[in-house]
Amino acid sequence: MADSATDRLARVYGARTDDERRTAYADWAGSYERDLAGFGYLLPSVAAAMVARHAGVGDGPILDAGCGTGLVGQLLTLIGFDGLTGIDLSEDMLAEAEKKEVYEALRSMRLGDRLDFPSDSFSVVVCIGTLTPGHAGPDAIPELLRVTRPGGRIVFSLRADDGIDPDYGGVIEQLQFDGEWRHVDSTPAFAGMPGEAPDVLHRVHVYST
Repeated sequence: MADSATDRLARVYGARTDDERRTAYADWAGSYERDLAGFGYLLPSVAAAMVARHAGVGDGPILDAGCGTGLVGQLLTLIGFDGLTGIDLSEDMLAEAEKKEVYEALRSMRLGDRLDFPSDSFSVVVCIGTLTPGHAGPDAIPELLRVTRPGGRIVFSLRADDGIDPDYGGVIEQLQFDGEWRHVDSTPAFAGMPGEAPDVLHRVHVYST
């Protein structure tokens, strides 16, 4: 029996190592967007709306961290943003993103490692659907902050239900306490994949450096 979209999603979130994640995403890349459309995936459109609310077109370069097949980048381009760079662990997902022709550069990087960009490189950093256990851990957040310019915006999603790992909140609060960034805006909690997991809630947050 052929794998279902639910099976492919479970395999990705069940991966325990980077190699397992690369393999799972390589197997999913070709049907990823079709599957997510069936799930009613809302995070990219909400993220693009939050960028549009808090950043100006032409303000400067944008990093799409954990860009996948480029859903967020495509939406940002449609509403007028440019200067996009995308990074992702999976070369196969990056190959799908490249087909959209909306990124100036696409590079394979692992969130949680030091990113191969100078400090203060981007006016906006977007990280959607990626700061979650089994993908990018809380240790990825300071690097997103490092590559954001002073006065820039960091837009990211996090679980907003009992499934959230408290370590993310701890890092976020410590960075705010240290004066590294400040909270600007957050959406209400909403089901990011209402067609597949209506009880799994997310928020999209905006912080300023």
